[in-house]
Amino acid sequence: MKMKISLFLMIFFSVIAFAQKTVSGKITDEDGIAIPSASVTIEEPGKDAILAYGITNSKGEYKVTFTSAESNVDLKVKAFNQKPLTKQISNSDQTLTFKMQSEATEIKEVQLKTKMITSRGDTIAYDLKAFDSKNDRTLADVMKKIPGIEVNADGTILYQGNAINKFYVEGKDLMEGGYGTITNSLPKEAIQKLEVLENHQPVKMLQGKIPSDAAAINIKLKNSVTMTGRGEVGAGFTDPWLWNVKLTPMFFSKKSQWVANYKTNNMGEQVENEGNILAFGNRFEGRRINASQNDWLNVENASTPNLPVKRYLFNNVHYLSANYLTNIDNKKEWELKVNANYTNNAVERESYSQVDYFETTKTPAFSITQNILNRFYTDKLKGELIFSKNAKKGFFKNSTSFSQFWNADRAVVDRTDASISRNGKEALQSPTSSFQNSLSTIIPWKEKMVNIQSFINYQNDVQKLDITPASYLNIPGFYPGVATESVRQNLQLKTFEANHSANIGFSAKGWTFTPEIGLNYKSTDLRSALNKNISGEAYGYGTGFENDLKYTTATPYGSVGINFKNDSWMLYANVPVNSNNITAEDPLRNVSKTVNKVTFEPNFFAQYNFASFFKASLNGNISNNFGEVNSAYSGFLMTSPTSLNAMDANNPIPENNNKSAGARLEYRNPLNNLFFNVSYRLSDAKRNLISNPTIVGGYSVMQYIERDNNVVSNGYNAEIGKYFPKLKTNASVSYSNNTSTSDAFLNNASFTNKNNSQSLGVKFNNTYFSWMSIDYNASFTRTDQTSTGLVNSNAERTGFTHNLGLFLYPIENHTIGFNWDQVNTNAADQKYHNGFYDLSYQFSWFKKKIDFELKWMNIANKKVFETYDINTTNISYTRILLRPSQVMFTVKFNFK
Repeated sequence: MKMKISLFLMIFFSVIAFAQKTVSGKITDEDGIAIPSASVTIEEPGKDAILAYGITNSKGEYKVTFTSAESNVDLKVKAFNQKPLTKQISNSDQTLTFKMQSEATEIKEVQLKTKMITSRGDTIAYDLKAFDSKNDRTLADVMKKIPGIEVNADGTILYQGNAINKFYVEGKDLMEGGYGTITNSLPKEAIQKLEVLENHQPVKMLQGKIPSDAAAINIKLKNSVTMTGRGEVGAGFTDPWLWNVKLTPMFFSKKSQWVANYKTNNMGEQVENEGNILAFGNRFEGRRINASQNDWLNVENASTPNLPVKRYLFNNVHYLSANYLTNIDNKKEWELKVNANYTNNAVERESYSQVDYFETTKTPAFSITQNILNRFYTDKLKGELIFSKNAKKGFFKNSTSFSQFWNADRAVVDRTDASISRNGKEALQSPTSSFQNSLSTIIPWKEKMVNIQSFINYQNDVQKLDITPASYLNIPGFYPGVATESVRQNLQLKTFEANHSANIGFSAKGWTFTPEIGLNYKSTDLRSALNKNISGEAYGYGTGFENDLKYTTATPYGSVGINFKNDSWMLYANVPVNSNNITAEDPLRNVSKTVNKVTFEPNFFAQYNFASFFKASLNGNISNNFGEVNSAYSGFLMTSPTSLNAMDANNPIPENNNKSAGARLEYRNPLNNLFFNVSYRLSDAKRNLISNPTIVGGYSVMQYIERDNNVVSNGYNAEIGKYFPKLKTNASVSYSNNTSTSDAFLNNASFTNKNNSQSLGVKFNNTYFSWMSIDYNASFTRTDQTSTGLVNSNAERTGFTHNLGLFLYPIENHTIGFNWDQVNTNAADQKYHNGFYDLSYQFSWFKKKIDFELKWMNIANKKVFETYDINTTNISYTRILLRPSQVMFTVKFNFK
């Protein structure tokens, strides 16, 4: 590991040091008056390729850093109403001042031509018209074609492979991270341009003081007051009748913004995730989380395939959301935001599986077959109120949110193992209440900044898992009794969390130091009991199947943040010392465990910008984790009908030490539309406890052994993308190689697992022809799993997936679309090829901005998806029920 880290450091600093040269100076006219906004470019002699460029500031000053192997380079200066200037200079650091001669710039005709990509400082602007095709309707449709940007189905935006930290419309963060609704529903006609804000620090007081390596997206609209939005109304037939309704009106002005959204369908489209928080901003804004349930108890779940969700999702969803923002003062510094959403969803899922386990030194070979039919019911409500001020002379943000879940899961399972067949019905009720409040304020104090933060979270989870009949259970050492009609696992989890901190910032000459003190406190109460029902009466199985655990963590800490930023370097580091105090108390089982330990957990990030277009970065961190309540309970808990879990009461509290380091090189050149990034990451996790499941007949009993063990992983990732303007083609290639090695236990015997996964991805889209556009994505994967010790085995699996979207425009206003999803898997001598085809016809009434679409999905009427996997301990065959062939007629329109 030390050798690998040393190698990365050598590569990083050799890249930085390789032939970097800087030319700086001043540009004036013949009278010595500074010329602002003049362009200064560096080129290799005889080559029409720009190595680096710069723009003069209001004082006429410029600075350009470049890398070249040539002994001399050409420096070119251009400015409006000035004669262009070219001079050959040596490849060395130097300061040069130029006087330009006046020359009238003749404008032959009044014609403006917008560049498709322009760059100014840390802002890259894209003209969407240069990238869209005739079939694109929304922001997401066009963004998928922009080099360096990816858009997922839920609207998540990735820039250079990393998630953005903010999404703005006209500089306002209406959605507070839940921007998926706008990405998927904002009509492209309303947009003037899209801006990528690199190294974006969202807190204005901290700009130039606390750097950031994340990017943000800002949407510039054509009109200062915009009423727009997107809608769809569709119906179709299969069994049962289908519907699809999407209504998303939007309003944007300088003072207020709002988005209303209602989406419902039963044709397999997943819309409820659009409201998730996708961008979390900056830590100085406070803490916001996606509220979720603690899913401790589960029914047995049918498998899901590696396919687009629309191929297998049997749903009936209603999703309603509303987002509102308004300025509440004349200076437009204070904002009030109200966000709310409601989800009601019912999902059906069915699969069949056969798993053949290998013979080991501890267990004979055995097989399990299962047919699982699920019904999942989601009923969720969330509301949020935010007051904020983000100004150069003050920052304040308070977010209050409340979430309520009324979820329920059902399963009917036919199971055969050891030649014994059983049928069971499983039901889970899981209501959850959740409340959070986050406060962060930054107060200027002379030349310093004082930041105070507070986060409070309370959550109550109540879960009841019923299994009928009790004879369905066949867990070794667990005897439900012949007279038992059903078994119920009860669980209640109450969690209270409070994080408070205060820091003060000192800034001088590009450096900012922020000493901080704080207290993180978390308390969790776990109560559980396993009961049997005999003739309507409930009886407990005894204290061995009960828990009454209180798990508390109190961590006071002190830290120093170190930040630096100039034109080339960006550095931030945090050096904390934590006093970890953990207690686990269960009087019912005589459990009393404590940990009192001081830990040093530094993290750092360094980035260097060079040659105008390159970024090289290093990062690393050390962290310690002392487990949670789910690693401390010692009474048996039936987390599912096939699994009993417990910790040995004599085991200590888990202590996990994690170390990681990474290096990354980025290149983004808007002048030639070329983007690429390559990165490497190495991590080592050391743990003092290791899981030791006992598996007999497919049922597992989970316990832990006190033993030091490691998980070591490393991974390479690379991606290159380029837009070819003359061909109107955006193409990219990506590659990843990830390896992990871990110690493991099974049936009281140790072994080692090694997993290697490789992936090669290809994407391109083309809009060159007026009568055709094409989108194509393909991925090749290979996975190798090796196990030595308990079972000596090697498993290899390869896969190929691709998606083809072809659109033809034979006559004006008419579009014929063809979509092809292909998923192939190969393991040993088993090969499964799964192909899906869709056909569509669309008539566009451009004057009214209305589309009429007729679409036939799953033309081949493929009803099941099959896979075959070879793992280190078993071979599995899976067959999953899919959506049948279906026809939909849809009317799509803009609200304005």
